[in-house]
Amino acid sequence: MSSSKLRVLMLCGNDQSSRIMYHGLTSDVNVVCVILESSPPTKKIIKRRMKRLGTLKVIGQLMFVALNKILSRAAQDRMRRLISDYKLNDAAFPEDVVKHVESINSEDVIELLNDLKPDVVVVNGTRIISKAVLSSTPVHFINTHMGITPRYRGVHGGYWALAKQDHDNCGVTVHLVDQGIDTGGVLYQDIIQTGRHDNLNTYSIHQIAKAIPLMKAALNDVRENQVTVKQGVLPSCLWYHPTLFEYLINWVGKGVK
Repeated sequence: MSSSKLRVLMLCGNDQSSRIMYHGLTSDVNVVCVILESSPPTKKIIKRRMKRLGTLKVIGQLMFVALNKILSRAAQDRMRRLISDYKLNDAAFPEDVVKHVESINSEDVIELLNDLKPDVVVVNGTRIISKAVLSSTPVHFINTHMGITPRYRGVHGGYWALAKQDHDNCGVTVHLVDQGIDTGGVLYQDIIQTGRHDNLNTYSIHQIAKAIPLMKAALNDVRENQVTVKQGVLPSCLWYHPTLFEYLINWVGKGVK
């Protein structure tokens, strides 16, 4: 590959970690486009979870989500402190690089991939990417997952590792994307250290700070044609939001919040 900067296209949810990842990469690569998808309809997500997990489980999860809105507001000062300490940037995306789509799996995304011809696609915070999109270009799709895979696939990987007293596997993974849920080949992993002032909402700041150098390493591997899949941490398990009861038990009984 030439000495010019790697041409990167980002597929993202419009959230803080995506903005931090964007700004963390721009000094090393040329981000030619950031495709932002709209959030999936909440009712559709709830119906699908009820079918998979059962109504009572999902009601408990929704009660946790309601509590976590309060916890998130209370954690804002800690989050800003961590962003400052890690020298991260969560400013808005520059408008001239952003394209908005309803779904990351739309024909518009395939057209943009074909038109822009990136060297690699960086994924952050999207829904599961379809086979049609993944096969529309021969380049690697590389994702950041907030957990150590495949042991902590799904959501809140750092939280669940702490809740299980598995501190050596509270961390972050950069991996190739396939059609599964965080099942793609592991490229890089690292663990985080949390303190008593952290909670489920601040773990992600520690994780994204660790993830940026891991993603840079993965992108350099793409440049050098040396992408190598590494052994992840077994066993493989898929995790969801805790229920309110589970969260309170872990908080009171284990000090994990």
